[in-house]
Amino acid sequence: MQSPNICGTMGRREELSDFQRGTVVGCHMCKKSVREISALLNLPRSTVSAVILKWKRGGITTALPRSGRPHKLKEEDRQVLEKVALENCLPSVEALTAEFQTASGACVSSRTVRRELHEMGFRGRVSTYNKPVGGEKAETKQTDKEVQVDVSRLDLRVGRIITIMPLPDTDGVYVQQVDVGEAAPRTVLQNRMVILLCNLKPAKTRGVLSQAVIMCASSQDKVEILDPPNGAVPGDRVTFQGFPGEPDKELNSKKKMWEQIQPDLRTDSQCVATYKGVAFEIVGKGVCTVQTMSDTEIK
Repeated sequence: MQSPNICGTMGRREELSDFQRGTVVGCHMCKKSVREISALLNLPRSTVSAVILKWKRGGITTALPRSGRPHKLKEEDRQVLEKVALENCLPSVEALTAEFQTASGACVSSRTVRRELHEMGFRGRVSTYNKPVGGEKAETKQTDKEVQVDVSRLDLRVGRIITIMPLPDTDGVYVQQVDVGEAAPRTVLQNRMVILLCNLKPAKTRGVLSQAVIMCASSQDKVEILDPPNGAVPGDRVTFQGFPGEPDKELNSKKKMWEQIQPDLRTDSQCVATYKGVAFEIVGKGVCTVQTMSDTEIK
């Protein structure tokens, strides 16, 4: 059973009940912002601001007659003012007042507009009213980071094959358990001391779960497994100078991360495995190579 919207039946011009006013104040005391309370209770920000302001001034939430100077704007005009402030990047209160007067037909001074905006919770320069708050900026930056696609998204590790057996009902496919420095070995399809891509989405072949892929130089006629440098041990990470960052827990198959990165994986003229010319490197131990296949695609 869904909880009812306490403000769902209230018209724009109707007075709030004591219960609704108390809910607004309760949210405010729980450190909710005017914007958050407005969204949560489906109330105009101007109404939320007015309830909180009355509570701060007199400690009351009941709909008593107003004391002091009344608002010069009607509730519907305050809503128009809020919309104008949020949707227009205007240089000054005077410019905002002119825009508001055009939109609403109300005749008020810029001083009144400034006071009304202050009571609605607007602070700072008028030109910043329509810009996102800090949290939203941080979220945007995070989103930008998420869409950056390069080799740092791949979880490439050294592994050592510990068992191998033919996969039933297949032609030349083998099941191997590989030690990659974790508590339990991973099951892969293929062959020895290798470089593994460990964050592709696991897939089943003939009922056997494949949890990693062995990296190879590959052409139409030949395949060579990438060799880690001497001294590498299971679990060692492959890194790339100029491409810092932690790999994804699992590559997003819908965004085709692997398909975007793989075309830039190649061996160079010295048979060194590279991404955009930068070597597959185990820090302090050396680079990853193949035996003979230079200038060849890696997959």
